[in-house]
Amino acid sequence: MNPIIDHLRNHRSFRKFKKDQPIPKEQLNAIVRSAQSAPSWINGQQYSIIAIQNPERKQKMAELCGNQAYIAESSVFLVFVADFYRAQLASQQHGGSLSAAENIDALLVGATDVGLACENAIIAAESLELGVVCIGGIRRNMAEVIDFLQLPKHVFPVVGLCVGYPDVEMPIKPRLPKEAIYFEETYQSDVAASLAAYDETIIPFSTREGGISWTKRVSAFYDKDYYPSIAEALKKQGFVMKDL
Repeated sequence: MNPIIDHLRNHRSFRKFKKDQPIPKEQLNAIVRSAQSAPSWINGQQYSIIAIQNPERKQKMAELCGNQAYIAESSVFLVFVADFYRAQLASQQHGGSLSAAENIDALLVGATDVGLACENAIIAAESLELGVVCIGGIRRNMAEVIDFLQLPKHVFPVVGLCVGYPDVEMPIKPRLPKEAIYFEETYQSDVAASLAAYDETIIPFSTREGGISWTKRVSAFYDKDYYPSIAEALKKQGFVMKDL
């Protein structure tokens, strides 16, 4: 339809990168500045980005995220953190309490701001013909990641982003049918047929997951508390949810 929409619909996740190929500083700066252009709630910009480029530190991050080798192979591993530290400084300056950080909405605000900034970074990186893959495993050992990155109170990691030069071509993975995710006026719950059709479509693209259907994979994922240590790590960072 137009180059931007074509670009967005060409997104793929890459998990194999050419080693020892740093990204030029001007390109990394362009990616970060693009991330900063994302919208944020009250223009609070409740996120920060920590770039990990040192090989030993990337290897450690790979281990903390569940031994995901592509983190170590990537040119740079960007850690997106929800960040209310600057809000704390502003509160201290003006006699505020930062009491909103004790409300679950703070987690939603921080995660949303991170997601928007991360997506902008993805789009920018891909426009430079770089490959990316998001890493939710950054939350697997959240307390250790917090210590490793020396995060102050009111800051916690949400997602990581591997950025580098792809070493293998990847197909575009099909998404759910539009009818399963787009509704007009009210939510429509009759999506079973769409999910069944998608199960058949996605299997050839799911060899990394064991060649299973989407519904089976999602069912297995949500059958357990995936990262049970998160709540305690958040408490240590000052996020004690008074309304939970």
